[in-house]
Amino acid sequence: MANISFLLVLVIVPFVLIGMSSAQLTSNFYNSTCPNVLSIIKTTVNSAIAKESRMGASLLRLHFHDCFVNGCDASVLLDDTSSFTGEKTANPNSGSLRGFDVIDTIKTQVESSCAGIVSCADILAVAARDSVVKLGGPSWTVLLGRRDSTTASLNTANSDIPAPTLNLSSLISSFSNKGFNAREMVALSGSHTIGQARCTTFRDRLYNETDINASFATSVKSKCPQSGSDNDISPLDTTSPTTFDNIYYKNLRIQKGLLHSDQQLSSGGSTDSIVNTYSSNSATFFTDFANAMVKMGNLSPLTGTNGQIRKNCRKTN
Repeated sequence: MANISFLLVLVIVPFVLIGMSSAQLTSNFYNSTCPNVLSIIKTTVNSAIAKESRMGASLLRLHFHDCFVNGCDASVLLDDTSSFTGEKTANPNSGSLRGFDVIDTIKTQVESSCAGIVSCADILAVAARDSVVKLGGPSWTVLLGRRDSTTASLNTANSDIPAPTLNLSSLISSFSNKGFNAREMVALSGSHTIGQARCTTFRDRLYNETDINASFATSVKSKCPQSGSDNDISPLDTTSPTTFDNIYYKNLRIQKGLLHSDQQLSSGGSTDSIVNTYSSNSATFFTDFANAMVKMGNLSPLTGTNGQIRKNCRKTN
């Protein structure tokens, strides 16, 4: 399964690069300048997930929230300062983005091995892939050579990261704005086969929507009352929340999507058939997810002399 995904990624990469950016990211970017970087990242990611399985989903989400805001440039990692406002306090990020300490650990180790060479943006991309693999999902070749931004955009983070309240047409539009078709959107949504969501993001669905399995709703309400407990969490995939598989799609078919935006993918609309395909064929899902991740990782990267290689991922040099 992973080999199939790997081969298809290799086939699709040239077209992705042409279509998404003029920048040429490459799989062997650090081969001579920092040959240990991939093993350093993998070891640290695996260790972090061994300590807390949820961390895999958190690292995957960091990469997604980075790339959807002005491209994959590690802008999401920048801390606020007295003269600078980053993206961490944006509505989709505040109180929910996690894993910054893991990225810090990786960066420290990489800097010890090859100072000033590897970007935080590339670390995010590799950590996302390694997280998926560690939790049982597909692998793909991560293209490298991104550089780090010196700016961030709170406004763009608030506007461009898809909200859990979006309906299907808005989801399709949101991903289309980044160059993804509906099938790629559904595939990337499959990242919700791992991870947790806060009560505040799905309370309205629990208490006000009808396209939800009754016993499922009852069980989740115990963790998310009608008021309070905003930050209490529930798994996006209650069946196998720490395994990267296709159960997320099986759950959607029986109205067990936790978020409104999740259930919209299987609600009598144009994406139902894609959900059905992924729910019955995990190999197809894995292949499509891997290809979509390569494409996402190539959203407007800074390359060449643009940006910088941050010494500390939380602040500019």
